Parts: sequence; structure tokens; C-alpha cells
Amino acid sequence: MGSRLNSLRRFASAHPRAIIAAELALLAVFLGSVGWAVRGSFHAAADDLRNADPVLFVLACVAVAAYYLVFVLGWMRILADWNIHLSYPAALRAEMVSMLAKYIPGGVWTPAARVVAARRAGVHDAALVTASMLLEAGISAVAGVIVFVVSLAWVKGVDAPLAPLVAFGVVVAVLLHPRVFRPLASKVLKKLGHHDLPPLRGSTMLVLLVFYSGTWIVGGTGLWLLLRSVGAHPSVSTIVFLGGVGAVGAIVAVLSFFAPSGLGPREASMYGLMLAVSSQGAALGATVLNRVAITLVEVLLLVVGGLLLRTHDDEHELEAVEAHS
Repeated sequence: MGSRLNSLRRFASAHPRAIIAAELALLAVFLGSVGWAVRGSFHAAADDLRNADPVLFVLACVAVAAYYLVFVLGWMRILADWNIHLSYPAALRAEMVSMLAKYIPGGVWTPAARVVAARRAGVHDAALVTASMLLEAGISAVAGVIVFVVSLAWVKGVDAPLAPLVAFGVVVAVLLHPRVFRPLASKVLKKLGHHDLPPLRGSTMLVLLVFYSGTWIVGGTGLWLLLRSVGAHPSVSTIVFLGGVGAVGAIVAVLSFFAPSGLGPREASMYGLMLAVSSQGAALGATVLNRVAITLVEVLLLVVGGLLLRTHDDEHELEAVEAHS
């Protein structure tokens, strides 16, 4: 098994263009299949998009931006537990650069972009940055599964593969346990010539689990507003469910290695789940607008973090230098 994995790794390194071409071919087949399956909803979705409420769309973008702005704090908390302290503007830039890197085919660009951005901010330990990303993604995924499962108590008629989803959450939770994650990660790091991974306190992980659960509800507010913008009328009580829908979409996006930023698989999963609280046309319209909203917000936050907040950050550093001179 190990020799086969090494052979695949060597082939991927030697033929990067072939790997990208295969990923794009898989994506084209997937998008074609999904397009054929939902072809009857396109006309209704087009009408909903033409009549979308721009005010509600802007409010949805604000909610998506709030999700990202708060989400960054979780990564900062993980690094702080390892005595690595990044300023908020630097952490925001690193997060947004890695988010946008997901649109490039190949799975290496997201962590690579975060590592490079962190290095520019003064954090040169690439291994720790990569490990922090794994913890961030893992704890957020488990929180999302919890939010989704809990929301099913008051949202009925949801057609979801619940057993595999719960199993995925349990497996990730076990892998994230400090007694499992730290020795496993340290073993990998040692093979790469790095030191042992420092411990992450169990209390910190519990706080982050609650924290990330809250961020998914913020994201669910954005989806709720997008549905309302295209004429659907989901009740306020569905916001938690929609937060879980966003979480499932994000998990599918990560698992869909062949799709840049999960483009296609993410939308398909979210569309199918939103049918429990809206019509086909509204669900498809909100799904399209969600992709537009998250991409637009990611670009805008990168600009804010890279220009406006960076200038403010530099001014504070200059004041600190002058105060000590």
C-alpha cells in the first residue's frame, strides 16, 4: 500500500499537467451531470435571479463578511496557544489569500498560500502553520456537522446522507483529539525534519468547537437572506439548518479534490439540502448567488486586509519603534 502511494506521489510530481487535466475532466463530467439533473429548475431560477432583491443580497454579503471576519479569530486562537501571535490584519490577509487560492486546480495551493502569507507576517514555521490549518478545518467541520444534525430536530423532510455525515464527523473528532492528533502530526513532522508539535489544550479545542458552531449560524444567516432575496420565505428558525447546509457544502468542497474551491459539488449538495425549506427555483438561485457572494466577499476582504488594515498595522509598528528609540 505504501509503495503504491509513493508511486502515485511520484507520478503526480512528474506529471502535474496531466493531474490538472484529469481534475478538470472530472469537474466537467460532474457539472454536466448536475446540469442535466436540475435542467428543469433553470427557468425558474433565472426568473428569481432577475427579480432578486439587491438590498437583501447586500445584507447577505454583509453576513458572509461577518462570518469570515469572525472565523479568523479561531485561527489566531490556535496559534496563540502555541505562543505565535499574529495581528488581526495579518491573519485576515493570510486567511483570504488561502481562500482565493482554492480556485486554482490542485490541492496544494491553499496551504501553500497560507504558509507564504504567514511567513510575510513573520511566522516562519511552515509546519506549525500547516498543522494549525488542519486543526482549524477539522474543528470547524465537526462543529458544522453538530449544527446540521441539531437543526434536524425542527426542520423536517431533509433528504441527506445522515449516517455517512455523522460517521465523518466522528472520525474527524477522533483524529483531532490531542492524544491522537499530536503524536500523529509529530510523527509526520519528524519525517520532514521538523520538531514535535506543541500541545493544544483540550479546553481550547472545546472553546473552538463552540466558537465555530456559532460562525456557522452567522453563515446560515447569509444563506437565509439569499433565499429571501430570490423570493423564498423560509422562517427564522431555519437559520441554524442553513448554517448546517453551509457546513455540509464546505465539507463537500474540501473532499472534492478535483473541483477548484469545490465549484459544482458544493453547490449541488447545498441545492439538494435547501429544497427542504424552499422551491427548486429559489434553491438554485440562492445557490448561484451564494457562490457570487462568497467570492466577492473574499476578494473585498483581501483588499481590506491587504491595503487598508495593513496601512493601519504598519502605523502601529512605526509608533512602537519610535517609542523604543
